[in-house]
Amino acid sequence: MKYRRLGKTELSVSEIGLGAEWLERHDEAECRAVIRRAEELGINILDCWMSEPRVRTNIGKAIAGRREKWVIQGHIGSTWQGGQYVRTRDTEQCRLAFEDLLNRLGTDYVDLGMIHFVDEVSDWEKAMSGPYLDYVKELKSQGKIRHIGLSTHNPEIGKRAAESGFIEMILFSVNPAFDLMPPTENIDDYFGDYADESLGGIDPVRGEMYRLCEQRDVGITCMKPYAGGRLFDESRSPFGVALTPVQCIHYCLTRPAVAAVMCGYDDPEQVEAAVAYETATEEERDYAGVLAGAPKHSFGAECTYCGHCRPCPVDIDIAMVNKLYDLAVMQPEVPASLRAHYRALEHRAEDCLGCRACESRCPFGVPVAERMEKTARLFNVG
Repeated sequence: MKYRRLGKTELSVSEIGLGAEWLERHDEAECRAVIRRAEELGINILDCWMSEPRVRTNIGKAIAGRREKWVIQGHIGSTWQGGQYVRTRDTEQCRLAFEDLLNRLGTDYVDLGMIHFVDEVSDWEKAMSGPYLDYVKELKSQGKIRHIGLSTHNPEIGKRAAESGFIEMILFSVNPAFDLMPPTENIDDYFGDYADESLGGIDPVRGEMYRLCEQRDVGITCMKPYAGGRLFDESRSPFGVALTPVQCIHYCLTRPAVAAVMCGYDDPEQVEAAVAYETATEEERDYAGVLAGAPKHSFGAECTYCGHCRPCPVDIDIAMVNKLYDLAVMQPEVPASLRAHYRALEHRAEDCLGCRACESRCPFGVPVAERMEKTARLFNVG
């Protein structure tokens, strides 16, 4: 298992995580089997957004005696009222639900205290200006949460979170199908029938959010990497082709700022299928070749940092150079830190021979040589 730094939290988290939502439909023994297998394979980050008491108890029993092995995302605002889940910003309800979470998990803190499920601008404004936010900050001052995070499916909210200065990481829905969609306040839109030939590339707002998170050092953990399993079935996939778990995970991990992919599991075999990513070949990981040849929604002429352009005859890390360029052009001036990162590269854009061999390998038709010229000019001014 490989581990990545989760942005400014400085936490080291496994690339493959455990999104515990599916455990709601399993008993204590089944939950324990999934969690133990995940731990054995090196998974160390777990998200528990669910408020249902039984699943919280089952997770707590499964990690008993090994709490220190887990980085836990615990949500503030996910409550259990009248026998059902209710999302709320009412501080007393939030307090009761969060204390219940700690008690049932058998811990006195969670590593990542998540501002739960903010998809609407009106909800963002409500959550960010009042008693709810005061309660979140109180939890941090008491040490009951170590870092403040936020969960959202809306890239407009993700951008606001990254710009806030106090939100340290984001749980965001990431997969190649969702990335085609413009921002929406209704998560159900992402699961609708959107077979539209005009959707030909990563939505610019989502692309900007990824780059902003990278720039501000706001780490991302990914939910919905499989689009609810839709991407495994060519008849349901918006691309008209099926992807594998390994390909979906690789797509997520090539997005800027992403540290971990929170997959859902029904059994230990599904944990093993996800962790197979760590030993998969480049061919098995290749999502770009599949999407480029899909009958619907092939991505446009933009770099997705997939690495198909390799090898370069002068050993330029083209994907990294393109990522630094994309980060730089977001700002009126190239920051000194970004310029230093670029100059620390062993081989840079100005070393490009213009041979265009990389362009023949790019699945999406990116004009790589032209981008190398632009990058060299951008980073060597002044």
